[in-house]
Amino acid sequence: MPMNKIRMEICGSEYIISTTDSEDYTLALAEKLDKAMSEFMTAVPQASVTTAAVMCALSYLDELEKSSASADNMRSQITEYLDDAAKANLEAEDARRELERLRRQLGSLQSAQDKGE
Repeated sequence: MPMNKIRMEICGSEYIISTTDSEDYTLALAEKLDKAMSEFMTAVPQASVTTAAVMCALSYLDELEKSSASADNMRSQITEYLDDAAKANLEAEDARRELERLRRQLGSLQSAQDKGE
């Protein structure tokens, strides 16, 4: 995949990065970061750009960790559901076999009864 060189501005500073991601995606990320940092610096006027960047990074890492934990939990639940479904399918197949065996046995008993009459 080709590398894209993308120029962006965050909190008044210009950056050029190389990425395989699309320009639209990368600029959307930069815009989100710029907005978050600007909002932080408005809320905490004495905060530097570096402080705002660190606080935003911590917030994003927190969000990532919680999302990852949630995704892991969902994968675990799906695995359990699949295991339960496989077990239920095996039990249903056993029940179908038993039903067929009992039908054959009933048929044999009815045939023997019919011959005995």
